[in-house]
Amino acid sequence: MDGLTGVPRVADCVQAYAPKSHGFSGGWVTVAETVRLAFDALRAHKLRSFLTLLGVILAVTTLVSVMSVITGLNLYIAKRVADLGANVFVVDRFGIITGRDEFVKAQKRPLITLGEFERFRETSRLAKAVAGYDQWIGQTRSGDAVMEDTKLTGVTPNYADLRGLNIAQGRFLSEADEDHRSEVVFIGSDLSEKFFPNVDPVGKTVRSDTHTYEVIGVGAPIGSALGMSQDNYMLMPLSTYLKGYHHADDSLAIFVQAPNAEMMNSCEEEARMLFRAWRHVPYNDPDDLTGNLAFVAMALVSVFLLVGGIVIMNIMLASVTERTREIGLRRSLGARRKHILLQFLAESALLSATGGLIGILAAYAVVLFVKGTFSFPMETPVGAVVLSLGLSTIVGLFFGIYPALRATKLDPIEALRADG
Repeated sequence: MDGLTGVPRVADCVQAYAPKSHGFSGGWVTVAETVRLAFDALRAHKLRSFLTLLGVILAVTTLVSVMSVITGLNLYIAKRVADLGANVFVVDRFGIITGRDEFVKAQKRPLITLGEFERFRETSRLAKAVAGYDQWIGQTRSGDAVMEDTKLTGVTPNYADLRGLNIAQGRFLSEADEDHRSEVVFIGSDLSEKFFPNVDPVGKTVRSDTHTYEVIGVGAPIGSALGMSQDNYMLMPLSTYLKGYHHADDSLAIFVQAPNAEMMNSCEEEARMLFRAWRHVPYNDPDDLTGNLAFVAMALVSVFLLVGGIVIMNIMLASVTERTREIGLRRSLGARRKHILLQFLAESALLSATGGLIGILAAYAVVLFVKGTFSFPMETPVGAVVLSLGLSTIVGLFFGIYPALRATKLDPIEALRADG
């Protein structure tokens, strides 16, 4: 390389574009030499190349980090917050609300009624099991001991199986409890430790508001999620809950278990179609219930990729102008237009792919730092790494096409006359 200009020596050009043997080996040598020269050109302008990479680095770092957060939260919610059993999804009126506008829209959705729950349970042909629940946050007490913010939940008897609840003592709610609206409850370990620290809680009573319930079982400890205990709960038959706590504007939620993982999508689609049909939702209107988490922050990634691509294109256009004499020399030594095109495409692809690799490493560093410092759930899926690297390379190729085509159209004689 010429130390002052960063232009390859004449010997390099002769070696790269001298006549090659035909066939696979000859083509491979040409590609290898093209890639080597692309690396040389980028190394000659290290600072400019790094500044060009910033947009791609930020885009890839953001994309991988966001997908790591989403994957980590999904796993965390499935294991600790939702604690769902195998192949289970939730049909709910609200879902997870992340903003005021979403809350306003969710309030306009119809309530999920007991009749709809029972109709779905009887109508569904794909679901292995269907459970319903309704919930209220209230105060519980036993004797002089008081527990605040207890989840008072009415559930159907198959709720424990769908949620994967383990029984530490006693038994869970039965069909007889549901049919007779029995005043019985299944409590979490927090209530058991608070109210009955040294005695068997089964057979004892717990109060909530003006109601008194008999404890028939205690759940195995679950632990905390995002700093909140998951064992401060009291489960009662859904019929009992509807009698004592349900209000006119309360909406039920439905847990649906598919026969296996392969049937999950089909079960979800069946639930969507049944509820849309019963509620006479027009074909083009959005669903009036929810069951999924939405992807976020993708717009930021798109902006970074666009900015990075435009910067790459501008830098490559400047490189074409700067290296006009070099291009003319290569053409005069026998390089074809496809060789020049491949040269500049290789440089732009290398720029973006390198930015992608640096972005992936930066994202891994962010994930490790956040997990180690804040214990926040983040997991980087392999798909995010492959997608990010692929996108960054495609961006480089796309925005490198115009400068490469412009380079191929230079006249060799006029190019050699240019100032270099």
